[in-house]
Amino acid sequence: MKTILTGAAGFIGMHTSLKLLERGDMIVGIDNLNDYYDVSLKEARLARLKAYKNFSFVQVSVEDKQAMADVFAKQLPQRVIHLAAQAGVRYSLQNPHAYIDANIQGFLNILEGCRHNSVESLVYASSSSVYGGNVALPFHEHQNIDHPVSLYAATKKANELMAHTYSHLFGLPTTGLRFFTVYGPWGRPDMALFLFTKAILEGRPIDVFNNGQMVRDFTYIDDIVEGLCRVHDRPAEPDPDFDPANPDPATSNAPYRVFNIGNNQPTPLMEYIGSLENSLGRIAEKNFLPMQPGDVQATAASTVELEKWVAFNPNTPVAVGVQRFVDWYKSYYRINS
Repeated sequence: MKTILTGAAGFIGMHTSLKLLERGDMIVGIDNLNDYYDVSLKEARLARLKAYKNFSFVQVSVEDKQAMADVFAKQLPQRVIHLAAQAGVRYSLQNPHAYIDANIQGFLNILEGCRHNSVESLVYASSSSVYGGNVALPFHEHQNIDHPVSLYAATKKANELMAHTYSHLFGLPTTGLRFFTVYGPWGRPDMALFLFTKAILEGRPIDVFNNGQMVRDFTYIDDIVEGLCRVHDRPAEPDPDFDPANPDPATSNAPYRVFNIGNNQPTPLMEYIGSLENSLGRIAEKNFLPMQPGDVQATAASTVELEKWVAFNPNTPVAVGVQRFVDWYKSYYRINS
């Protein structure tokens, strides 16, 4: 199978590419290698992928309309996995235009590439952030998501709406995956686990928001990839039981689906930090701060629908996943302590 995978040098993109390459799929990786965070980490991820003969790479921004049209026309992929995006909730308060360019214009270019080149399935990254200020836990796909609390979340909801439109108008099977706080080896430097680990090893305090009163459904990268690849192998289909008089947000009479991928084990932030302290053998100095704009107090995923669709449930314990991250971090940055 030949797949275009955007965001190939990213955290989830690299791991997903590796799994697909190892089973023999052809991957055309796309990434612009921007400097939102350390480019050398992206290049190191990319180097792992370039070791495979069935991998090719195109450095381009998904928001570049003509360049993306050219890539699709030249490569003619069977399927597409779209993971490229401007990430980060807090950054969207400082640089909102980057989110419209990458997450809205970029996604439109992906949809158009799929439409005009007979792509048989599109799987794309949505986010748990679409649930916004919802406090009814666990979050499930049948809930209303009309109240985003960050521009990042709004762009991810917009992606789901745009995908449905193309599924309805052009019969393009689309599946959106709402990722819940992904962590693990090769993770993003702007994410909490990376920031905490770096600060603790350097003897600096860590910033703990909402005075530590946060809960997250931390989901280990291998579980994310397993779920993603299974969904990739089963394109969306119309729901034969869909009722237009009582529409379900999770399905459609078009070939459209959205699924949560979370760990089903919502974990208090302080417990997460405790796992990290145990793995590092050090106690963190904590700088307790108030809740940040655009943030939410708790997330928890229902994965009942994912399990029904692809017979998979994420289940890696936080303590196990954190230890694997710490082992990778020390190895990658050559830290002996």
